[in-house]
Amino acid sequence: MRRTVIIACFLLTSAAFGQATPTVSPATTTQPNVGYRQHQNLMVVRNDAGQLRPIRSLSDWKIRRRHILNGLQQVMGQLPDRSSRVSLDVRITESVQLGTIARRKLTFRTDRTGRVAAYLFSPTKPDTRHRRPAVLCLQQTNRAGKLEAAGLSGNPDLAHAVHLARRGYVTLAPDYPGFGESTYDFSPRHGYASGTMKAIWDNIRAVDLLTTLDEVDPARIGVIGHSLGGHNAIFTAAFEPRLRVIVSNCGFTRFHKDDVPSWAGPRYMPRIRTHFGNDADRLPFDFPEIIGTFAPRPFLAIAARGDSDFDYTGVLDSLDAARPVYGLFASQARLQAAYPGIGHSFPSSSRVLADRFLDRHLGHAPHTPKN
Repeated sequence: MRRTVIIACFLLTSAAFGQATPTVSPATTTQPNVGYRQHQNLMVVRNDAGQLRPIRSLSDWKIRRRHILNGLQQVMGQLPDRSSRVSLDVRITESVQLGTIARRKLTFRTDRTGRVAAYLFSPTKPDTRHRRPAVLCLQQTNRAGKLEAAGLSGNPDLAHAVHLARRGYVTLAPDYPGFGESTYDFSPRHGYASGTMKAIWDNIRAVDLLTTLDEVDPARIGVIGHSLGGHNAIFTAAFEPRLRVIVSNCGFTRFHKDDVPSWAGPRYMPRIRTHFGNDADRLPFDFPEIIGTFAPRPFLAIAARGDSDFDYTGVLDSLDAARPVYGLFASQARLQAAYPGIGHSFPSSSRVLADRFLDRHLGHAPHTPKN
């Protein structure tokens, strides 16, 4: 594909980006683990005396949801607070026109210790009727980082950012810590107990960035990812309610059906080993609970039956467990899954499912893809 420098009318300066003011903030103060051994039973909650009782209302669920977020932070470390929201200080380093879309390479500050590099895509044809929906596009495990999501290297099936931009979305593809241009070294001196929490915070700041764009509708932002990107999307959405639609492809299974030590490396959650002995029975959270925190937001899990990384039956278990929570909101139809008979991949047949889900729940009438 021929690439040309974008003409002046498409150029943006960093002055177009401000520091976003968060509109919502979940409770994040960690407390001693209140203890739920059965992570698949989301319809019970512990009272102040530590006794389990059935969940009968949304108020009861809100208490359990706080307990779930607390369990995540027992493992991942505490989510940074509002004081960590430094100015984004967006710097655009490249602007290129690709047919009907524009690609901008940029960096932005997420905290006091570093910057994140990302590609921002947007359709160049103005939409005079309304602002556009946006999607945060998260990379798989790949040294190239954001380049694959941007369609510049790797598997074209995983070029989410460029693909969705051609369908009329604004998209942002950042590097995961330690990949691409990231020099993050996972040292505790940066203030994070895990690479997972660092990635969550970077993604929350990426949402901040998207909300500063005049062309983006802040009420219509989604997230999509495959493999690493699939569970990175899940972890982020638990803490970031501005992500209104979540799509995870081949991204998770229940810990009891997974290789728990594989989650304990520095890029993930070292406390799984140091605090919880790589024991699924001791962990204070599991994926069924995280999915429950999404309710009533739309969630699509695509879990390949031939996936050698993540057992799809653990996805079945997780959605079954979360379904009663969606029932509290009368939103069972927003919890969806597909189980294609393929391996650990995201082919066009799966991407069609993701596209339709995003379109429907972000209220988007897509453009016809063009090169």
